[in-house]
Amino acid sequence: MPKITDSVTTPDGECPVQLFTPDGTGPWPGVVMFPDAGGARDTFDQMAAKLAGYGYAVLLPDVYYREGEWAPFDMSTAFSDPKERGRIFAMIGTLTPDRITRDAEAFFDYLAGREEVSGERFGVCGYCMGGRISVLLAGRLPERVAAAASFHGGGLVTDNVDSPHLLADRMNAKVYIGGAENDASFTADHAEQLEKALTAAGVDYRLEWYQAAHGFAVPDNPPYDEAAAERHWAAMTETFRSALA
Repeated sequence: MPKITDSVTTPDGECPVQLFTPDGTGPWPGVVMFPDAGGARDTFDQMAAKLAGYGYAVLLPDVYYREGEWAPFDMSTAFSDPKERGRIFAMIGTLTPDRITRDAEAFFDYLAGREEVSGERFGVCGYCMGGRISVLLAGRLPERVAAAASFHGGGLVTDNVDSPHLLADRMNAKVYIGGAENDASFTADHAEQLEKALTAAGVDYRLEWYQAAHGFAVPDNPPYDEAAAERHWAAMTETFRSALA
């Protein structure tokens, strides 16, 4: 798939991005892919390129750009090595809802200005941390987000005032939630609370469980599950196909 390396100016600086497109002239619906806690890296380049192959212009941002040149994580040890665990959680903590929203507005403006991209509303998808970001943005930027897909997303339901599920009544997107079994970051109780909020708000959504562990869709995660990953591609593209012009 063709790939463009660029940067997006945000209120906080310059965010490196990569834009993956299908072969051909386009234009195509735009999607922002938000990575898991390990951030943008080779495995997400491959995932963004694969999604582009389904007919989308896919923007992959370095969500940790405020950290400058940061050392990539080895996802096989990122959570078991105490030093790396501390570093990854510290970096996750820098992504406040307000920062995420400001960045996303800049990403959407960038897509809207590209000749390869069609439309003024976009898709968002994400994994783990990125799954939470995707649902959060569906509520925070309903005028820009037409479809949101979250896979093994954590923190979708919390006791905090900025919990994504509390934004259900603002959502105007088609929403897909793919939960991992036995995942402490998204439990059956969380799912019940989320479904109640989405149903009460009249959101067009689907929530499904995958018989796989947290991290099942990302190839360099130790719990990667090929069958679950293929199922997630089918679910995501179905969600986008029906919501993105």
